[in-house]
Amino acid sequence: MSEELMRAALDAAERGWHVFPLRPGSKPPALHGEKTCTGSGECANGHVKWEQRATLDPDRIRVAWSHAPFNVGIATGPSGLVVVDLDTPEHKGSSDAPDGAASFAALCERAGHAVPDTYRVRTASGGTHLYFTAPTGLRLGNTAGTVADSVDTRAWGGYVVAAGSTTPAGRYEALCGSVAVPLPSWLQTILQPAPARPAAPLRLPAVDGSRAALAALAAECAVVATAPDGERNTTLNRSAFKVGRFVAWGDLPRHVAEEAFQGIGEAAGLTAAECRTTVRSALDSSIRKARPRQAA
Repeated sequence: MSEELMRAALDAAERGWHVFPLRPGSKPPALHGEKTCTGSGECANGHVKWEQRATLDPDRIRVAWSHAPFNVGIATGPSGLVVVDLDTPEHKGSSDAPDGAASFAALCERAGHAVPDTYRVRTASGGTHLYFTAPTGLRLGNTAGTVADSVDTRAWGGYVVAAGSTTPAGRYEALCGSVAVPLPSWLQTILQPAPARPAAPLRLPAVDGSRAALAALAAECAVVATAPDGERNTTLNRSAFKVGRFVAWGDLPRHVAEEAFQGIGEAAGLTAAECRTTVRSALDSSIRKARPRQAA
């Protein structure tokens, strides 16, 4: 098993894809985390994360995979890849969830194109990973639901499990297409963040919310506006969730919160679709979980 997984890691590296070990039979990285870092070896000058430690060096790969039957992780960003992850309803935990492959096929049809013929891997849960080469000079991040329902992407800051790896749910297997083709331009348009625009001062009409609610909304919008690259979507989700309680209490109309966060998210460089999905999800969750005002 170790030899087979080592071969899978070497095969991926030969394609120019940076690999690192995942826990045997599982998907989390097998490398130590920042909290347990000893500050020695590769981490002598500071903790080095899995994305930076992923390698193409066959000697390092042989040494690593000689210790245990590690599964193989591919760091998509350093590898110059954008991987489209098509989930199945079962993977989402509900038979009513959209099928990622069907959602993506419908999106391709609306764009006037066939589903791209590229290197693809069937995941252990029955989903599909479509591999594309990223445009030169464009640094794309991960997305969740931005492209379509049950369709996620992995690029900088993300990784995928390589073909040949196994989990209790099954094996990751290459299906077809020996080469990853370039990311289609129409799909790049969906994924590429809008250029950051100078954020104008947030002005909200006093009649559309209580003073406390409007102050909280303005403060959280300011947090989103100053979020660092790579953390903007997470920050938007967290800030919208915080404001959601005021919507639940009736202190702030939902449309005011949605419009404010949509505008500030796009100004920060997120796509319109990504902002819309994140804000709606965060507000829905916050409203559902909000405690009564007197208990807050």
